[in-house]
Amino acid sequence: MRIGPNGLLRLLLELFALFSLGYWGYLAWPFPWPAVLFMIGAPLFAAAVWALFRSPRAVLPLDPVGRVLVEILLLGAAAVAWVMLGHPIVGGVFAVIAAASGIVNGRAEFARETTDR
Repeated sequence: MRIGPNGLLRLLLELFALFSLGYWGYLAWPFPWPAVLFMIGAPLFAAAVWALFRSPRAVLPLDPVGRVLVEILLLGAAAVAWVMLGHPIVGGVFAVIAAASGIVNGRAEFARETTDR
């Protein structure tokens, strides 16, 4: 399986989303335990949801609408985390790039699914 430029961009967006959720958990809660738990737990939860429902080898594969909803919720949470931390420009730029990449990927997935039928 070849990974194109959008696939690489999506990988970077997913990694940045995990970093964003961990960073949010680190700064948004008082020290020591809530911050440590959210710093580790938020990215772990997001990665588990992605692996279960959205990854190319998802454990519980969803229809296209379900995959889009999971992607919007997880990447949207990362964008909202930046806004909550007081960096709305970072959150907005991330959201726009993630949306554009998601649209390109969704169209490609839909085209693959219709030709496989």
